[in-house]
Amino acid sequence: MRLDGRQESGNVEDRRGRRVRGASMGIGGLIVVGLITWLLGGNPLDVLRQGGGEIVTQQTAQEEPYTPTAEEEEMATFTKVILKGTEDAWTEIFAKYGKTYTPPRMVLYTDAVQSGCGGASSQVGPFYCSADQTLYIDLSFFNQMKTQLGAGGDFAYAYVIAHEVGHHVQNLLGTLDKAHTRMAQVSKREANAISVRLELQADYYAGMWAHYDDARFGSLEPGDIEEGINAAHAIGDDKLQMEAQGYVVPDAFNHGTSKQRMAWLYKGYREGTLEGGDTFSLPDPSI
Repeated sequence: MRLDGRQESGNVEDRRGRRVRGASMGIGGLIVVGLITWLLGGNPLDVLRQGGGEIVTQQTAQEEPYTPTAEEEEMATFTKVILKGTEDAWTEIFAKYGKTYTPPRMVLYTDAVQSGCGGASSQVGPFYCSADQTLYIDLSFFNQMKTQLGAGGDFAYAYVIAHEVGHHVQNLLGTLDKAHTRMAQVSKREANAISVRLELQADYYAGMWAHYDDARFGSLEPGDIEEGINAAHAIGDDKLQMEAQGYVVPDAFNHGTSKQRMAWLYKGYREGTLEGGDTFSLPDPSI
């Protein structure tokens, strides 16, 4: 991506190096939680509880000397630039629809963090908490994307951030609250189906950000979209389940298949309209 000279967001809180006691989780029956729950929509604690996990919310934080590596500091700057890009894009998009965009905050942390949704370890991956309208990211996750998922590249990393911002957009538009209310009223199978539509819409919104960012800054280079599509493929429910247990359980999907995620990301980039991202009115969100 072409990001030289770009502004950084001022809505970032750096908690790296801060120790948090009591922010632990029991994995329970959840399989490869760090991979399945990254790019998680809404409150990640809900998914962990469904899987038998436990979040301990008591914390004691203390500052310790922390010196990031040059690579980590470069990634911190990158996340701030991408977040600013999402702020610019969504401010423009909301204005077109007669709405005002309020950007989320982003917290950078290491190992564990206390959020408005409770305490969490970095094992949950990047997540958005609607209670405090904040994205939480342990920067080491981007290295895990590269080494464990084979989904490296600057646009792939930007896609992660833009997807979580997509959940913030859903929160502002009221979609997130309506979906979570409905999910609490139906069976687990039906709740999973609703979750899939939320996640695919967030993928679409990530594509929308790329559409606007490229139009404004000419930020995308050859191969960037392919990086994002590769990342979307790497975290499809079907692919992760097959790698984890050797078979797939469609009724347990809560993010969408690799094919669905790739398709909705690219659709958002191609169309760039809110109307195009309506995953809820379709009989089947596959496109």
